[in-house]
Amino acid sequence: MRKRRQFEVFTLSFLDVICCGFGAVVLVYTIISANAGVDRSRRVQDLSAEVSKLEEEVLEGTRGLVVLRNTLEKTDSETASAAARANQLIDELRKRREESSQYDETTVAQRERIEKLKADVLALEKGARRLEAGSRDIAPLGDQVKAVKTKGADRRYITGLRLRGKRILVLIDRSASMLDADLVNIIRLRNSSEADKRSAPKWRRAVSVVNWITAQIPPASKFQVYAYNVQAAPVAESTETWLDAGDAGSIDKILEGLDNMSPENGTSLINAFAAARAMSPQPDQIVLITDGLPTQGASPPALRKYIDAGGRAKLFDEAVKTVSTKTPIDVILMPLKGDNPAAHRFWRLARNTGGAYMMPSADWP
Repeated sequence: MRKRRQFEVFTLSFLDVICCGFGAVVLVYTIISANAGVDRSRRVQDLSAEVSKLEEEVLEGTRGLVVLRNTLEKTDSETASAAARANQLIDELRKRREESSQYDETTVAQRERIEKLKADVLALEKGARRLEAGSRDIAPLGDQVKAVKTKGADRRYITGLRLRGKRILVLIDRSASMLDADLVNIIRLRNSSEADKRSAPKWRRAVSVVNWITAQIPPASKFQVYAYNVQAAPVAESTETWLDAGDAGSIDKILEGLDNMSPENGTSLINAFAAARAMSPQPDQIVLITDGLPTQGASPPALRKYIDAGGRAKLFDEAVKTVSTKTPIDVILMPLKGDNPAAHRFWRLARNTGGAYMMPSADWP
């Protein structure tokens, strides 16, 4: 009887199965490990991207912080400048208030003085009316000036003013004060139309004075008429420095030029005398028609807009220093109310130069 085959537990087939199973386990772990590496790498990349984004945000925030710091420094500087400017404006405002209070006090005093002067004028007018009422004959107003030369008459109502020079220069003041003798009326007319300024009674009277003077100039003499305020210039444009007194056309141009002028601006007597010195040949007689002391020098003031009586007297003295005593200066003064020092100073100017001085009556010429 054949023996049965002996049974073995660990055969080749069993070992193959065991190896295959172990290989499968190793393969599974290998696959799992690989997937885990991929996931980890993906997470690392995501985290790196977030870190880069955060770094960019931090950099942008740093830049914004620098801009804000610069803006803050600029704002602090502007605030300091504004504070300094505010302090300066406060100081200027305080000074303006002090000046305003002083000006108000001066204005009140001037108004009181003007009211007093008005009362004096009314009293004088009443006295004049009483004198006129008591007089039998009232002297007629001056005749037409142009008729003087044709008739050969001599209308020297006031003795002393004789036009004897070979070259006679007439200087007529055309500043704003020539609008009227009263300060209140001057301010009112200064703001009026040009037609009202040209028709102001005081200015028309000054033009009549020039008309009278041109009628009295000897035919053999030369003459010229300059109008001045802050500057001086010939009334009528001409190629000749001196005009013939016997030329009626030249006189008509002078009078026409004055009719088209209107008083304005301040008064510079030193510029008027400078214009006389610039003439070639220079005048040997000057007739000055004005109403008071100058308000400006050779150039307009840089800071001060108003000038007091002392300053005007100083400007007058500076202008007189430029005048030659060899040239007689005849002064016809149409006084401005309140300008009391003008009469004495212009009288002294006429006396020192050998000229005549007069303050004519209201109906002359």
